[in-house]
Formats: sequence, C-alpha cells, structure tokens
Amino acid sequence: MLCMEERNRLCWRSRRGLLELDLLLVPFIERMYENLSSEQRKAYASLLKREDTELLEWFGRKKLAEDEPLRQLVTLILDHAQ
Repeated sequence: MLCMEERNRLCWRSRRGLLELDLLLVPFIERMYENLSSEQRKAYASLLKREDTELLEWFGRKKLAEDEPLRQLVTLILDHAQ
C-alpha cells in the first residue's frame, strides 16, 4: 500500500494541465496505481517525466513508446479510460 505522501505526490504529478492528459492520468492514478506491479510503477514514474507532446502522441496512438513497459502502460491507461 502506498503511503499518503507518495500517493499525493503522484496525483499531483499526474495533473499535467492539459485536459486530455488529466482525464487519462488522474483517474488512473486514483483508481489503479495501488494494483500495479513494481515494474509498472517504475514505468509510470518514467511516463510522468515525459513531455506532454510525447504523451499526447502515445495516447492518441500516433506513435508508440520506445520500450515495452511504457507501451504496455499506455495501453493499460487507455483501457482504463474506456
């Protein structure tokens, strides 16, 4: 289980300021993060370090993330949003 401070930090970092990303990331972090594996959590931390334009391309399915854990995480986030 995540400590409250870590959860709050991740929720804050998931708010990107772009509605398209906020609608994907914030509900995902609030509902799904605690159930992720350690590898998926690392991928999420890596995802949050990316530029918004890159995330929009991935979530818009215009480009694929360069590594498999990120590709799987993007798919998981998109599936959760449906």
